[in-house]
Amino acid sequence: MNKKIIFEIIRKFNNLIWLLLLIFFTVFVTYFYDLNKNNQIIYLNKLLNNSYLKNSLKKITSELSPRYINLEYSVNEGDTYESIINNINVPNLEKKLFLKTIVENKNVKILRVNQKIYFTIDKRNNTKIVNFTIEIDKKKNIFFKRNEIKKNFVSRVIEKNLTKSKIFKEGVIANSLYSAAIEQGIKPNIIIEFARLYGFTIDFQRDIWKNDTFQIIFEEFKNEDGLVIETGNIIYANLNTKNKDHQLYKFEYEDNKIDYFDENGKSVKKTLMKTPINGARLSSSFGKRKHPILGFTKMHTGTDFAAPKGTPIMASGDGRVIKASWCGGGGNCVKIKHNSTYQTVYAHMSKFGRGIKKGVRVKQGQIIGYVGSTGLSTGPHLHYEVIENGRKINSQKMKLPSGKILKGKLRKKFEVNKIKVDVLKSELISKL
Repeated sequence: MNKKIIFEIIRKFNNLIWLLLLIFFTVFVTYFYDLNKNNQIIYLNKLLNNSYLKNSLKKITSELSPRYINLEYSVNEGDTYESIINNINVPNLEKKLFLKTIVENKNVKILRVNQKIYFTIDKRNNTKIVNFTIEIDKKKNIFFKRNEIKKNFVSRVIEKNLTKSKIFKEGVIANSLYSAAIEQGIKPNIIIEFARLYGFTIDFQRDIWKNDTFQIIFEEFKNEDGLVIETGNIIYANLNTKNKDHQLYKFEYEDNKIDYFDENGKSVKKTLMKTPINGARLSSSFGKRKHPILGFTKMHTGTDFAAPKGTPIMASGDGRVIKASWCGGGGNCVKIKHNSTYQTVYAHMSKFGRGIKKGVRVKQGQIIGYVGSTGLSTGPHLHYEVIENGRKINSQKMKLPSGKILKGKLRKKFEVNKIKVDVLKSELISKL
C-alpha cells in the first residue's frame, strides 16, 4: 500500500481518538463536577453547542467519510440528459458544464433505454463532477475527465476487454420456437435473427409442428468477470421440420458482404419475408370474410397474425417508409415501399419502432413496430398486406425469386467454410 495512504489513515485515526477522549473527559468531569442533574443537563447542552467541539466533530466526520462517491444511472424511457443530471445532487454550475459537454460531443447524442452512465463526484471542494462515463454500446464506453485548468471535460473512447466465444444450443419445440429458445438461455435478439433467416422459406404458423427441433451456433462476448455483454452473428442454424433438415451457413462471399446459404450454396434471402413476425398464429387469411366489428362480408386484403401485445414486428424487406402514422381503422400503421414492384403494410400496432417515421430507410428484419390492437380491432394482432404493382395479393402464396447461388471459385470456398463449421459443430457438441 502507498506510504502516503497509510500515513493519512493513521492521521485520521489519531484525530478520532483525540476527539473521543475530549468528549469522554468533558462528560466525566461534568458528572463529578455537580451531582445536580439540572445543572448537568445545562452544562452538557453548553458543551455540545461549543463551537470548537462542533467544528472538530464536523471536520473528523468529514475526513472519515469517503471523499469520492461513485454513482451509476440506468437510462429509462423518456429520459434526457437534462432530466438525468437533475437527479444528481451537484450545483447548478456543474449541471450546466455537464450539459455543455454533451452538446459538444457527437458520440453521445442519442440515449437508449438501459444505457449506463457512471459519475464520480467529489463531495468536498463545493461538490463537483470529477469524471463521468457514458456507455456507447456493449463494446465501447466514452470517458470524460475534468480539466481543472480549462474548466471543461476531455473525452476518450475506451474499448472494453471482451472475449469472443462460439456457443452451441439445441432444443425441441413444444409450443413455439421463441419459448423453446428462451428455455435454452438464448438471447431474444438471436431468436429474432434466427426467425428472420427462416422467414423467407418457413411459415412459422403452418410449417412448425410439435417436437420439431432446432440447432444454432452463435457468437457471445463476455467481459473479464465472465458476464455476457453482447451476442454476435449466427454462424450456423438448422431447423428440423417433419424430420427434414433446413441447414444454413454464414458465409462472406465478398469483402464485408455476408449472407446465409443452404448446404447447396443457395442464399435464403428473397425480396420479402414470408412472415414478418415470430411466435404468432395465423388468425385470418386473405379473402372474403365477415368483418368482426362492422358485421358485413367484405374482402380481407391482408393476412392477420394473432400475437401478444408488444411482440416485435419486422420489415419484411429492405425499403423506404412512406407512411408511419394513424390509418383510421388500421390504427397505427407502417407502409414500406421496397422497390418498383412491392409495397407492404403493417397495421394495428401498439407503437412504432425506434426511429421509424416517413422517409427513413429500413433493412429487412429491422423492428418497425410492436403488435397492438389500435383502430378497428377485436384483439392484439398484426394485419399484414403485400401490394404487387398496386394490387393487394395473398402474402402466403406469393412466389418470390430465390437469392444468390454460389458458383465456381465461390462455391469451392463455401464448401471449405461449410466443412469448418461442421467440424466446429462436432467439437462444441462433444463439450456438452
